[in-house]
Amino acid sequence: MIKVGLILGIAGACRTDKLVNLTVDDIEDVGTSLIVRIPNTNTNIPRIFVVTDVGNMLELFRKYLSLRPPHVKHKCLFLYYKAGKCSSQPVGKNTVGKIPSVVASYLKLPDVACYTGHCLRRSSATLLADAGVDITTIKRHAGWKSTTVAEGYVENSIENKTKIANQVLVGTTTSAITKTVNVSESNIPSNINFENCTNVTFNLNVNK
Repeated sequence: MIKVGLILGIAGACRTDKLVNLTVDDIEDVGTSLIVRIPNTNTNIPRIFVVTDVGNMLELFRKYLSLRPPHVKHKCLFLYYKAGKCSSQPVGKNTVGKIPSVVASYLKLPDVACYTGHCLRRSSATLLADAGVDITTIKRHAGWKSTTVAEGYVENSIENKTKIANQVLVGTTTSAITKTVNVSESNIPSNINFENCTNVTFNLNVNK
């Protein structure tokens, strides 16, 4: 559940409650990708995002779905696991909201309590901003009406700040040196500073 929640949460910039309310009918497996529909959003505008076949993400989702007991009557996507078996009980908002802190604990990061459910949504927007995506695309992806929030991610983007620094100091723009955290590994380089919890992002290189 944690890996699938991490994939969907970051790929779709999802709030915790949106992940909790996802049903099996909201996700269409078209073979080469997953089409995810979020019908009820805070802006009353339905959102659609896609999970492409990067790494083994689709395989992980399909494996998770195959573990679903056939007798489950509801269609909630995320279910509790007990004694190594998938139960019919859907998970709640608190369980989904702990996904980032569970990942942070696995990576042995400090202050794991700082990694709340909102980290998934922030990570998605931060990754887009660091990739040089424009404000309009970030707004559409996350479902924001106002440009204020999206502008904050672009303004605080490490990629953007590096370009500005190069322009100020040497009068040119070079490629930024970026550092990512691979959630499949427990060894973290000592020179990465995680003190500012609000700017932490997770790489989606999820292994089995």
